[in-house]
Amino acid sequence: MSETTTPDRIRNIAIIAHVDHGKTTLVDQMLKQAGSFRDNQVVEERAMDSMDQERERGITIKAKNTSVRWEDYIINIVDTPGHADFGGEVERVMKMVDGVMLVVDAYEGPQAQTRFVLKKALAAGLTPIVFVNKVDRPNAQPEEVHDKVLELFLELDANEEQFNAPFLYGSAKNGFATASPDESAEDMMALFEAIRDNIPSPEVEEGADFKMLVSNIDWSDYVGRIAIGKILSGSVNIGDNVWRLRDGEKPQRAKISKIFEYTALATEEATTGIAGNIVGLSGFEDVDIGETIALDQEAETIPFVEIDPPTVMMSFAVNNGPYAGTDGDRVTSREIRDRLEREARTNISIKFEETQTAGEFRVNARGAMQVAVVVESMRREGFELLVSRPTVIKREIDGKLHEPYETLYLEVPEEAVGGCMQSLANRKGVTEAMSSKNGRSSLEITIPTRGLIGFEFELLNLTSGEGIMSHLFKEYRPDSGDIRTRNTGTLVSMEKGEAMSYSLTSLETRGKLFIGPGDQVYEGMIVGENPRIDDLPVNPTKAKNLTNHRASGSDKTEGLTPPIRFSLERAIEYIEPDELVEATPSHIRLRKRILDSNERKRAKKAGQA
Repeated sequence: MSETTTPDRIRNIAIIAHVDHGKTTLVDQMLKQAGSFRDNQVVEERAMDSMDQERERGITIKAKNTSVRWEDYIINIVDTPGHADFGGEVERVMKMVDGVMLVVDAYEGPQAQTRFVLKKALAAGLTPIVFVNKVDRPNAQPEEVHDKVLELFLELDANEEQFNAPFLYGSAKNGFATASPDESAEDMMALFEAIRDNIPSPEVEEGADFKMLVSNIDWSDYVGRIAIGKILSGSVNIGDNVWRLRDGEKPQRAKISKIFEYTALATEEATTGIAGNIVGLSGFEDVDIGETIALDQEAETIPFVEIDPPTVMMSFAVNNGPYAGTDGDRVTSREIRDRLEREARTNISIKFEETQTAGEFRVNARGAMQVAVVVESMRREGFELLVSRPTVIKREIDGKLHEPYETLYLEVPEEAVGGCMQSLANRKGVTEAMSSKNGRSSLEITIPTRGLIGFEFELLNLTSGEGIMSHLFKEYRPDSGDIRTRNTGTLVSMEKGEAMSYSLTSLETRGKLFIGPGDQVYEGMIVGENPRIDDLPVNPTKAKNLTNHRASGSDKTEGLTPPIRFSLERAIEYIEPDELVEATPSHIRLRKRILDSNERKRAKKAGQA
C-alpha cells in the first residue's frame, strides 16, 4: 500500500449470495479487470476457492479476503459462503466490512440462503449494492428479479437507505456490468464506480490509539497464528507491543512480528497497518476470534457478534475396527483431540467436548455438511476415525423437551411435487406455502431439523436431480416424536476376509450391494441394503469349492451390478443410530457400532427390556 493511502480511499465489502449464483466468479473477474494479474499469468477458474473440497463441491466453505487496487482506491473484498451450514463464517465477517454486494441469479432470483445472509447484513446496518448476475442466460428475468429483491428487503426490515440500494445488471462470467438491464457494456467499470460512490469508507476513531477486533484466524507454518480484522483506530507497526483483551480475562501482552495485507490472491508483508484497512497480524502465541487487540491494556473490548446456536451433534471416535491403523497414520485419541481443538479455534460455529467414553468426542455444529467437510479434511490429512449419524441438539424449555425446526425452501418440477410432499409429511414436515410457475413449483415447509437429515439425497431421486433445496433455522418447538428416515435394513457381514464374486452373485438377489469383488470386509461391516427393515447376516467371503470338474477361479464377475459407493456425506446421513461410518484416507466403510453379532443381539434384547 502506498504510504499516502488514507481511510477515505478504502472500501470494505462482503460479497453474499446463494450457492452457485456466481459470486466467486465475480471476484475473479474484478481482480482481472482491476489489473491484479499479469498479462501472461495463468489464473485458475474460481481462484478464491482455494480448498480442494471447495473446488470439488463447487461451493465456498471458508470466508476469505482479497483486495482490488482500482484507481487510487483499495477495495477489500471478503468472499463469504452461501451454504447455511457455514453461517458462522458469514456472521463474523459482518464486523469487518461497511457494505455488502448481493449477487442474485437473473433467472432464479433471491433464494433462501440469500435471505439468511442478507438478514444478518441489514441488521448490522450495512449498505447494500445488488448485482443481478447472468442476465445473458436464456430465460433471464432481470426486472422480475429486481422486484423480488425489493420485496425481500421489505420482509427483512431494511431501512429506507438500504431499500434504495443501487442495482447493477451483468454477467460475471463474461465480465460486464451496467446500470440498466437494457444497456450493454464491455467491462465492469459501472460496478467499481457503484462501490466507490455507495459503500461508505470505514469509520475510524480519529486520534485514538490502535485497536482491532479479531474476526478471523489464519495459520502459517512460519509465523503461527495470524489474527485477521479491520483496524478501527490508530495504526500498528512491526515491533509494536500490544495487548490481547477479552471480557473477564487477564490482558495478555504480545509483540507484532509481521503485518499482512491482502492483494489479489496472495498476502503481502507491510510495515504499517492503517485505520480502516483489513490486515493480518502475527506475533501471538495464542489468539482467538472475538478478542480485541489494542495498544493500551486499559482499552475497552469491542463487542463481538452473536453466533446462531449449533443444531446437530455427532460423535467422533478412535477407529476400533479390525483394519484400524492399516491405512492412516493418525489414529490415536490425542491426535484426534488436537485436530478438533484446532478446528474449533478457527471455526467458531463448531464446538467439541470429551465424553465419558475414552477416545470419543462430541462435536456440535450447524449441519451435517459442515461436519462432513471437517471429517473429509481429516481423512486427507491421514486420520482414521469413526463418525456417528447426526442427532439434533434438544433443549428443555418450561419442563418440556424441545427440538430445532427449520424453514425448508424447495423448488421442484411440478410432476415431482406429490412425491416430495409425501416424503416430507413422513418426516413431520408441514407445507406453509406453495406456488407454481413455468412448470416448476416452489414450496415453503416447516420441518424438524431431524427430518432434513438425509433428505437432500432423497430429493435427487424424487426429482431426477432437478430439485433445489435450502433451509434456515427457525425456532425450537416441542419434540415431534419418532421420525424414521430410512425404511430399509442392511446386509451385515458375518466374516472377515476378501469379498468373493461367487458369494456376491448370490447376495445380489437379497438386496443392493455396497462392496465389490476383492474388497476387504469384516464381521459387523455393512455390505449392502436389505429391502426389508431387518438386518440380515451374510457371508461375502465364501469362495466356490474346487471339484474335479471345474476350477474355483472361473467365477463370472461380468454379471455383477456395480456396487453403490457412498460419499462421506451420504454415508453419514444414511446410517442409523446403531451404526457408524469408518473414515480412513482410502476407505469409507459402513459398520455396526457393535461388531459381534451375539453381543448385538444381547444389546437389542436389553434395549427392548
